[in-house]
Parts: sequence; structure tokens; C-alpha cells
Amino acid sequence: MMLDQVPILLAEDDENDIFLMGRAFDRAGIPNPLQVVHNGQEAIDYLSGIGTFSNRDKFPLPGLIMLDLKMPWMDGFDVLKWLRTQRQFDTLPVVVLTSSKLQADIDKSRDMGVYDYRVKPQVFEEFVQLLKDVRSCWLDERFNRFCGAASEAASSTHIQGAQSP
Repeated sequence: MMLDQVPILLAEDDENDIFLMGRAFDRAGIPNPLQVVHNGQEAIDYLSGIGTFSNRDKFPLPGLIMLDLKMPWMDGFDVLKWLRTQRQFDTLPVVVLTSSKLQADIDKSRDMGVYDYRVKPQVFEEFVQLLKDVRSCWLDERFNRFCGAASEAASSTHIQGAQSP
């Protein structure tokens, strides 16, 4: 069974990529709410539930983070470094979604505990397929320990009404 109601947090600074992500979500039929932050600091604020993101009803904890590496102010590596210091997010799947094919970035990301590293495809249909793959890998409640714990803690309101595809 998929976790259809659990939000996906997208940390991405490029407005074109954000627009394409929204279109690809629609085309892929992904029902999960997409929460967007535009830099690493916003990602940390969102996860911490502070400032603009203090209302957990409006900004619930995600079941998956899709993280761009190259962002202003704080980049994806800064977010990964912060995440490693936050025990409550140890099992939160983080998928790097970036244009970087550099082996050094791939190695550094893996060393910092990312679950998956995907290079942004140039073809829209490949982007749709990538999202389907990422969702099926990381938002299946049988494997996503973070979502299970988060939904129990929130009295299962996050997955209420979720149905198998």
C-alpha cells in the first residue's frame, strides 16, 4: 500500500524545475501533496517547524525529501549535514534530484546518507517515470519506517483514507 496522503518536500530553487515537477506529478498521477521550499534554509525551517512553517496542519512533516544540491544560501549538502545531526529524521528518505553527474557529488551524497541519487532527465516523459520510480521505492508504507512512525505519532491522520493503487 502506498502512502498517498504523506507530503513530499521538494527543495528546489529553479522555478522552471518546480513547474515541471508539478506537471510531472500530475502526469504521473501522484496523489501526494507537494510542498516546495526554495533553498536549504527553508528546507531546514520546514523540517524544524519554525517561522513560516510553524503550522504543522499546513506544513506537515514529509514522508520523503527530494533535494537539489545546487541552491543559494544553503545548498543540499548543508541540508544533509544538518539532517545527520537530527536523530528524529534518521529514517526519513532523502532523494537527491540534481543536474550534477559529478562522481564527487554522488560519493559525498552517499557518504551523507542519501537514500537515492537521481540526475534530472532532460525529457519530460523520463522525468514522469523517474517520479513514479522514486515514489514506488520510497513511499511504500511497508518499507518507509519514517512514515509509519510519523503517522502513528499523529494518530494516523496522514494516511487516513489512503488506498492501494
